[in-house]
This record gives sequence, C-alpha cells and structure tokens, in this order.
Amino acid sequence: MPTLGIAIITKNAAAHLNECLLAAKWADQIVILDSGSSDQTLEIAQSHQVAVHHTSDWPGFGIQKNRALAYLNTDWILALDADEILTTALTDSIRAAISNPTADIYQLARLSNYCGRWIRHSGWQPDHLPRLFKRGCAQYSEDLVHERLLYSGAAPLLAGELLHYSFDNLDDVLDKVNRYSSAGARQRLAKGEKSGLFKAIYKGLWAFLRTYVLQRGFLDGREGFILAVSNAEGTYYRYLKLMYLAEQ
Repeated sequence: MPTLGIAIITKNAAAHLNECLLAAKWADQIVILDSGSSDQTLEIAQSHQVAVHHTSDWPGFGIQKNRALAYLNTDWILALDADEILTTALTDSIRAAISNPTADIYQLARLSNYCGRWIRHSGWQPDHLPRLFKRGCAQYSEDLVHERLLYSGAAPLLAGELLHYSFDNLDDVLDKVNRYSSAGARQRLAKGEKSGLFKAIYKGLWAFLRTYVLQRGFLDGREGFILAVSNAEGTYYRYLKLMYLAEQ
C-alpha cells in the first residue's frame, strides 16, 4: 500500500485543528509547520503525536507550504489547512486513488462555511482544489497569498467533500480582510502594479456586484450579503494600501 503524508501550516490555528487531525489520523505521516502560535495550537498538535516544526519568519503562504511539504517522505502528499476537515467519503476516495492511481494529481471538492452558514454560491462553488499528489510531482507558487499548486497533466476530481471552516465569526472576517489586503498590496507592488483612489473604489464596487449579483450571492441569504460586503472591503483596502505603498 502506498504511503500518504499530510502537510499543514499553522499560526494560532487551534479553533479547528483538533477536528482536522482527528479526521486525518489514518495518514502514515502528518507534519505541522508552525510560525509562532500563541494559542493552543502546539498543545493540540502534540496531543495527536504529530511532528511539529517551527519557523521564526513568515515568507508568505506559498514558500511556507513548500517548506512543510519538504518534511514529508511518503509516496503521496495531501496538503491541508488547519481549518479543513476530511469527510469519510473523501477519505475513502483518497485511499482508493492512491491504491490504484490513474493520475499523479487529484482535486478535492471543498465546501466552505462562513459565519455558521455553508456557502453554495457567491463564487465559492464549485471549489475544486488540487491537493493530493505524488511526491515530487507538484509544488506551490511563491505567492504571499492566494498561492497555487503548480503541476502538469490532468487532475481528476475525487468524490466526497472537504469541509472548510473559513470564518467562524466577524472578528475572523475583519482580521483576514486586514491581513490579506496588506499582503495582496505588497504582492501587487512587487509586480509593478499601481493604484489610486478611483481604482480602489471601482475595484471594491465591482467585487460586491460580482459576488452578490453575478455569482448569485443573494441565494446564500444574510451571510451571502455580508460575504459580498467583506469581499468588497478586502478589495478596496488592498488597492488603497497599494496606492500608499507606491507613494512611499
């Protein structure tokens, strides 16, 4: 039977880490790469007897995930986030895929929860992510945020869902809007992109209309509207921060 390793990066990820590790306990190897947690993340990881490694810097999501992958020595690798839970159906599909593979890369279908509601529109569905791959067949881009798995060839979709608890409450939403807009602004500045007040306003308004109207966020009820507003805020502040960074 081919072996499977799971790589997870963490920082203050205690909220769902226990559920994540319980659902993944069947894996042959689990590695956590932590970048300075001050909550119960490390205690939870140690209670599951998984390997925990540490970094003192934060190079961005892409590089950090590649660092975590490098600690695995299994035949197959599954990249997970600490707020993602494997369902039984997806676990069965993963086991079947690595036992009798027809590809080197597989996609997982993710269903995300926003402030207590499972989001089925708003541009969040379908959400098919390449996450399962043969060792050495893929690596992440070096983007600060919104990193991509780089690979070649077809990536079939596995049956079953990956449950993603993306935002538990509005504090999580506002915190991520701030952090991701800052990282996104730095990333765009590094690529030579420019911005201004009008561009920030336009991009923010378009983000709301795209999420709530074109991507039918209104079908996600109250949380669909809140999500569309937070998308607009994140986009607006990303381009506003880019404007100020470019002026420095």
